[in-house]
Amino acid sequence: KIIAQNHEDLRVISALCSGAKVKQSEIKFLRENKIFLISIERDNKEKFDSKKKINSILKFEFIEESKSKNIDQNDKENFLELLAIESYKKQSNYEIILLFSNNAIINLFCEIIDCTLEDIKK
Repeated sequence: KIIAQNHEDLRVISALCSGAKVKQSEIKFLRENKIFLISIERDNKEKFDSKKKINSILKFEFIEESKSKNIDQNDKENFLELLAIESYKKQSNYEIILLFSNNAIINLFCEIIDCTLEDIKK
């Protein structure tokens, strides 16, 4: 489990998740709980020369709002490739940007950065 609470921590999670496959139906925003969840299949970058794939959950907490661009919300079977996670501070809030292949973007708006990358044991 890796926890990110600032820009630098989020860069580590971004590097580990770069190239991860995401099924669109496995992206959830639980508005009432202010939680944004993504189930991903990523390469095992922690072990050198490992070709093994790892199923993980990316969990963002304290999310006030979520917006997407270039993502067809009705195509639940679509697969996206997560390229990077970036964050910017705007006044007293943060904007976390999830960049996907084909120019697809998800913007998350929050007061603090609180992200967890946790592997799922099969």
